Amino acid sequence: MEITAQVGQILRVGFKYFNKFMIFMWQLGLGKWVNFWPEVVGRIMVITHRGRRSGLKRRTPVNYAQVGDDVYCVAGFGERTDWYRNVRKQPQVEVWLPDGWWEGLIDEVTAEKVRVPLIRVVLIASGFAARAAGIDPYTMSDEELAVVTAEYRLMRIRRIAARTGADGPGELSWVWPLATFILLPMALRKRKSKH
Repeated sequence: MEITAQVGQILRVGFKYFNKFMIFMWQLGLGKWVNFWPEVVGRIMVITHRGRRSGLKRRTPVNYAQVGDDVYCVAGFGERTDWYRNVRKQPQVEVWLPDGWWEGLIDEVTAEKVRVPLIRVVLIASGFAARAAGIDPYTMSDEELAVVTAEYRLMRIRRIAARTGADGPGELSWVWPLATFILLPMALRKRKSKH
């Protein structure tokens, strides 16, 4: 299935809103919950990178697959993908995964011999997302997959160091105790007043 320019634009706008929601979920400390059913929903991580012009911190949720010690993802809109253009200029990134937060170096995998098999692994790990794009990574031949993913950019992230700090996944998890100690008593008080 070929994605027209109009459909591509609609998808990009939709992803912007979906991405904000996903990042917020991670900030609330719900990164593991986002990945609750990887076979269907997909495996989702967040890449923190720097804007190529602004130098500002940017965060982008993407589907991923871990192969050995490395993590792989794809830029599905090819060279037009903003985060792809950012990491090409500044390859040092932070990665939020369900099992931890770490710094890494990202580079593009272009060797055809490994590119298509690794893209297949990432697309399988994306759950419904690949099928929503009209790609069936389970049944397509390598040749078919190479054609439909020709624009995709396969990226490999290698770990450098573990991270800690207040600006990573779960930075807004303080909301849960606040909600428990303030909102829950208010709700219970309101319920008692109705009786």
